[in-house]
Amino acid sequence: MAGMTETPHSWFANHAATLERATEAIKDRGYWSAYPESPSPRVYGETAAAEGEAAFRGYLDAKFPLDQPGITDWVATERSPFGVPLLVSYPHVDPATLIASATAALPAWRDAGPQTRAGVCMEILARLHAHIFELANAVQFTSGQAFVMAFQAGGAHALDRALEAVAYAYAEMTRHPATAGWEKPAGKGDPLRMTKTFHVVPRGVALVIGCNTFPTWNSYPGLFASLVTGNPVVIKPHPGAVLPLAITVRYARAALEEAGFDPNLVQLAAEAPGEGLAKTLALDPAVRIIDFTGSTEFGDWLEANARQAAVYTEKAGVNTIVVDSTDDFAGMCRNIGFSLTLYSGQMCTTPQNILVPAGGIETDQGHKSFDEVAAGIAATVAKLTGDPARAVELTGAIVNDGVLTRLSEVESVGEAVLPSSPVAHPAFAEATVRTPTVVKLTSADAAVYGREWFGPISFVIATDSTAASIDIFRSTVLAKGALTAAVYSTSELVLSAVEDASLDAGVHLSCNLTGGVFVNQSAAFSDFHATGANPAANAALTDGAYVSNRFRVVQSRRHTTA
Repeated sequence: MAGMTETPHSWFANHAATLERATEAIKDRGYWSAYPESPSPRVYGETAAAEGEAAFRGYLDAKFPLDQPGITDWVATERSPFGVPLLVSYPHVDPATLIASATAALPAWRDAGPQTRAGVCMEILARLHAHIFELANAVQFTSGQAFVMAFQAGGAHALDRALEAVAYAYAEMTRHPATAGWEKPAGKGDPLRMTKTFHVVPRGVALVIGCNTFPTWNSYPGLFASLVTGNPVVIKPHPGAVLPLAITVRYARAALEEAGFDPNLVQLAAEAPGEGLAKTLALDPAVRIIDFTGSTEFGDWLEANARQAAVYTEKAGVNTIVVDSTDDFAGMCRNIGFSLTLYSGQMCTTPQNILVPAGGIETDQGHKSFDEVAAGIAATVAKLTGDPARAVELTGAIVNDGVLTRLSEVESVGEAVLPSSPVAHPAFAEATVRTPTVVKLTSADAAVYGREWFGPISFVIATDSTAASIDIFRSTVLAKGALTAAVYSTSELVLSAVEDASLDAGVHLSCNLTGGVFVNQSAAFSDFHATGANPAANAALTDGAYVSNRFRVVQSRRHTTA
């Protein structure tokens, strides 16, 4: 019962060292990862990959093994970008039943206390890690990511971000003592004495709305931040990427039930085609937390209409690189080109606008004209995508028709330094693969580069000067938002000016990346993802603000006799 001394579930003790190390990592911000990112047999064992693939294939052309109350139908909505028939059907549950089941599960989970909840969440993460190859296959074939990227971003890195959220939340929940003795002098009489108890009280039902491109990476932080703070979670996957989150729900429910809790603390809300289930759930008065990754249009709608909930959104943005000068021209081109090629630019962190003075830049290879800079970047992309067998392991496949539409639209814009072209996938004949396009524009083309072109589309934009580039960078991000920014310069004055502009615009900045770190990658426990300080996102993954508003502290107090 609430107010009684908490008896920690044994799982907390089992995972306490990992949680403590995660808590240290978010304080020192150095490199640390709890989950190895290499799918090597030397790390995971000789049979892990085959077993994971077999588990994935066992789901295909069948009803997904998930028992939830109130199933009314079974729905199948996924189409693999690799052309592989999936045909997985998922239980469809009436929204009112989902909310009622979640609400009923809340009190016992709340009363369990922070330590028990943290232990159970850590156990769920451990079980998901044990099934990482299964998850990676599900992410690959629903999102279009190549396998290694799906294993890393959809598996290891997603789990790291989840653990990061648990660590932040546990620290916030335990910042204050559970009980305290209070004594105030009262003159010549006896002191006033009270015993005070402080309860961590969840906000209510949490809704996670998944995305098509990174179904686990973008969903896990909100899922685990809400769950560990006492909120039951309803997960509404993107219709094109249900399987990774269905697998997540399956193992989470099993762990919760084994721990003695209602498995309806985590439920899957699979929607029928055209149902619009996210809006229905988002407006339910019992839904008090919403996490969303996706379009600006729907993110804005949630922020404006789901007024009863704390809404955390990651939306579209215009990621920008300012190129002023470089002491490693080849390294700059390789780094930018790789960033544009990775997952066909279908990352919310991929650069789109590359601002270069029309008069060119100074480099270690001498002066390079604007056209030479554009050609150098395009040449790297062309080299990375020239061999189909190599290319598809970087590009993956095109996630949906919207990306193809934008690729067609951009053909009538600017001058293509490198046109997009189809690639035949050596392993999947029906896969939809397109190489990135690089297009030259001028600073006058703000109507084009001032909006997001999600996908393998980037612009090299001729500006009047580096100062003009910085102004365009600042104004574009302030107006449209961005998740990442970068600068190349040998001048400390320019680096400082761009950093000041990034502070004005509220966007993370990377400087002179020429090696194995890329602007569209971020490391859990060290890098923040998004800032919440520009229109691209209203929150950061992950900081104290991301978790602390998911619960409230409610106190009770009683007089204490001497």
